[in-house]
Amino acid sequence: MKNNNVHHEHDVGYKHIFSHKGTFLELLRSFAKKEWANLIKEEDLILVDKSYILSDFEEEESDILYKVNINGEEVIFYVLLEFQSKVDFQMPIRLLFYMTEVWRDVLKNTDKNEMKRKSFKLPAVIPIVLYNGKKKWTAKTSFKEILSGYELFEDNILNFNYMLFDINRYSDEELYSISNLVSAVFLLDQEMDEKELIRRLRKLIYILKKISPEQFSVFKQWLKKIVKPRLTEEWQGEIDEVLDKSNQMEVDSMVHNLEKTLDNIEKKGVEKGIESRTKEIAINAIEMGMDNEVIIKLTGLTDEKVNEIRKERSH
Repeated sequence: MKNNNVHHEHDVGYKHIFSHKGTFLELLRSFAKKEWANLIKEEDLILVDKSYILSDFEEEESDILYKVNINGEEVIFYVLLEFQSKVDFQMPIRLLFYMTEVWRDVLKNTDKNEMKRKSFKLPAVIPIVLYNGKKKWTAKTSFKEILSGYELFEDNILNFNYMLFDINRYSDEELYSISNLVSAVFLLDQEMDEKELIRRLRKLIYILKKISPEQFSVFKQWLKKIVKPRLTEEWQGEIDEVLDKSNQMEVDSMVHNLEKTLDNIEKKGVEKGIESRTKEIAINAIEMGMDNEVIIKLTGLTDEKVNEIRKERSH
């Protein structure tokens, strides 16, 4: 699978997840850990159907915008989905461009007389970066730190700090303790093999049982778009069937069926490995000039299979 396809699937998956207002609010309350997050009401959140990604980066990232009124003040949450393998050290600059575009858009759609009023204010834009790369995020999170001489002119230069959610840096314990849909998604989006994926799914059963039916539907779609591409082709077809047939009352059954499918695939893998090794022994024996009777005793293959291998070797 090409990197741009993987990126696209993450975009679609996470946009779907966080287009659900309740889940976005869970992200803020559980991971931002700011008192203001508790002032936001789900019904006040407005998802903005517009992107501000620059054309140079539209193949690499995407964004999500929410507007909300907090204590009479308009605030815009700008979430940048950064699903690249490398840390982007230009992130503060790009965020500034995006935030500026948001404000330009606000001004363009504001009555001119309103803008002239002394009381007119632009909405606060809260920049957020969601990152799932293997490497730890080491880019500056404070804009001023990418400006030369900022130490001398701190009171006179532009500055902002963006919130960073570095998915692979959260520990298992922390995510299990948060115990909501967002933490479940982060747990399953971290780097892991198929066995660990099943182990985590099993431990997440209690979380999946308590989320809303709407969130469960969102979660199933996310599993398909994000987790499925990481699996072997044999399992990709199976996982669709398992998820399509499951509902929230059958979470145990869903995980059991996923586990059973994985066990079958592993068993097939072992059988293929044994078959490959047996064939290798037969080929070596043929090259050493041994007859079929001896090779059959060595490998357990049939006379027909040994002749088939001989025929392959002669071409």
